[in-house]
Amino acid sequence: MMTAHQPSAHRRTERPPLRSSLAAPLLTALLSGVGAGLAVYAAPQSFRAPVAWASGAVAVLLSLAAVLVVQQRQRARAYAEQVDAARRETRRVVESVLPDVVGRLRSGASADTALAATEQPQDATHQQLLRLVADELGRSEAARAAAMSACADAAGRMQALATGMLADLREMEHRHADEDVLADLLHLDHRTAQAGRLADSVAVLTGARSGRRWARPIVMESVLRGAMSRIAGYRRVRLHTTVDVAVAGHAAEGVMHALAELLDNAANFSPPTSEVHVYVEEVPAGLVVTIEDSGLVMGDFALRRAERAVSGEALDLAALSGTRMGLAVVGCLARKHGLTVSFRPSARGGTGVIVRIPQELVTRPRAEVPPAVVE
Repeated sequence: MMTAHQPSAHRRTERPPLRSSLAAPLLTALLSGVGAGLAVYAAPQSFRAPVAWASGAVAVLLSLAAVLVVQQRQRARAYAEQVDAARRETRRVVESVLPDVVGRLRSGASADTALAATEQPQDATHQQLLRLVADELGRSEAARAAAMSACADAAGRMQALATGMLADLREMEHRHADEDVLADLLHLDHRTAQAGRLADSVAVLTGARSGRRWARPIVMESVLRGAMSRIAGYRRVRLHTTVDVAVAGHAAEGVMHALAELLDNAANFSPPTSEVHVYVEEVPAGLVVTIEDSGLVMGDFALRRAERAVSGEALDLAALSGTRMGLAVVGCLARKHGLTVSFRPSARGGTGVIVRIPQELVTRPRAEVPPAVVE
């Protein structure tokens, strides 16, 4: 609810003291009177009456003119103070009040709640304007939240469908021994895995949970191969790793998904016959995964845009385009799991991506048993 209306700053402007307002007219009247008296005294006796009338009239006119000038100056000063007060209030609304209301609306508050928790403008016009903006933004945020919820629900259904299809396909792969049939099933398996990654990406962008949660740590090589299996150009990827470590089960899916997006990006933006090389190194701070391609070197603007997308900052869906969806997904996963992603020119002539997995997500693998999946 709006707070009680306060008198505006310009209405509280103090009037000039009466003494200062009357000083100029009184001084003018005094000087005019003295001048009129001197004129009458200096005039011949026969002209003193007309001179007295004329000089008196002039004195009165000068006094009236002085009064009018003083009043106009006072009005001009009052208007200037009102304009300054309105300008200060507008600046306060734009720089402080409005951002506060917008922040509360984007956090899920209603327009009434956001306005009630914010210091209100003192001017009625600014209050009306703020109410209009808050109502419109509130409706926009509600529509955005509904759209995000619908997308998250659709992504969840797509994830469940893809997971079920993969389970069916793998059961068929065990039942069929014919090489041609098996090749077709493996092809469908791979395509379904790519569709599942797309569903997972939509889920990540809309804030829904991933489709898989591993109960055990996953060996790093298995994480990398799982990422490879979700991209179209997996045959072009070359792994170079000798590390004997694993990724904690709760983060393994997120790391796998982020690496899949980066591998897919490297494969798509490099020549179709070139290879994408992946190197893994264990360091005191965790694991460093380097992905290098031989595509085009990113320019400064593209490099800054890519680094901003994967920086882990809050996602701006309004700035998201289809070609940058993968990097936006990586940014969301980096923020969730504490990953650090950076870009640099590759020694192979293209672009290198460096992913640091923090030490708290790195562990030693357990006994070699198939990892359990919690749906």
